[in-house]
Amino acid sequence: MPPSSRTLAWRKSSRSGQGGGDCVEVADAGSRVAIRDSKNPSGPQLVVRPADWRAFAAVLKERPHA
Repeated sequence: MPPSSRTLAWRKSSRSGQGGGDCVEVADAGSRVAIRDSKNPSGPQLVVRPADWRAFAAVLKERPHA
């Protein structure tokens, strides 16, 4: 079950700009990382293991246009 959005400290990339409408937000959910769309904060969340999130972020850093 996804963690409650209300209890998490959501953050987004500093590169996402001031508009904030088209961003992916992430939050530390204890033993998991929660991911959501900033346009729909009460919508569904993707919840993954921290190691999987780090691996995904590393690929994005290596290949920013992939």
